[in-house]
Amino acid sequence: MAAPKVGINQRSFRQKLAEYRHQPLSLFLLIATLLAAAITVFILFSLILYILVKGIPAIRPEMFAWKYTTSNNSMMPSIINTLEMVVLTLIMAVPVGVCSAIYLVEYAKRGNKLVKVVRMTTETLQGIPSIVFGLFGYLMFVVACHFGYSLLGGAITLALMVLPLIMRTTEEALMSVPDSFREGSFGLGAGRLRTVFKIIVPSAMPGILSGVILAIGRIVGETAALMYTAGTATSVCASPMGTCRTLAVHMYQLLCEGREMNAAYATAVVLLVMVILINLLSSAIAKKLTKK
Repeated sequence: MAAPKVGINQRSFRQKLAEYRHQPLSLFLLIATLLAAAITVFILFSLILYILVKGIPAIRPEMFAWKYTTSNNSMMPSIINTLEMVVLTLIMAVPVGVCSAIYLVEYAKRGNKLVKVVRMTTETLQGIPSIVFGLFGYLMFVVACHFGYSLLGGAITLALMVLPLIMRTTEEALMSVPDSFREGSFGLGAGRLRTVFKIIVPSAMPGILSGVILAIGRIVGETAALMYTAGTATSVCASPMGTCRTLAVHMYQLLCEGREMNAAYATAVVLLVMVILINLLSSAIAKKLTKK
């Protein structure tokens, strides 16, 4: 009687190791991959542990006061400004990025030269350093448009920074949807617009939200571009034209002063927790939308 077939993912580690003995190159690649993954995880947890060990003892209740002073080094205004910056940037970047990706994948003809130019441009923009975006934002919005150092100028600059990221991730998510979904929808009499927004976009929503989560992480951690566009004011920004300081810029300013290292480490802990909470919230929203 023939032995039952076992799937590749159902084999035991001993069986896999026995096969790798006859394939030295595959065994070397396996060891190299596992070693690289272990080094990456070790570095990540080392950084997190270092921040927590240095920052948690330095956290004081007065750091969460509503008004910043030189004695309390309150980070609460910067936390609020960071949330305002994230919301305003996403309001501008997400609709443009998602709609642009929808046009490139669903409406533009495949093989179109314009599509190739747009994709090459977005990939090039992804590699530009943030300081270049900061200088452009300063010359365009602060000087030419007379915005001054403002929340709006910083948000527009960050929207330009994360727009290529949102476009590319959304485009890849839309391209991963099988063509059978489109053919089935067209076969049932649905138009292109209904097919895109009722079938394609919901199916690609996890990938789209992954790009949004990556964009949020870049917005929260950005410093160079915001120092040239949003300023370093320590108060809560009450209007889009007001100057403000985000949490990452607040931490940078404390480090530059040199006398407030403990406050900078405490700010790093809060920034880390803030990024984790935003990612968990975005992942929960993505799961709910996927279930629907």
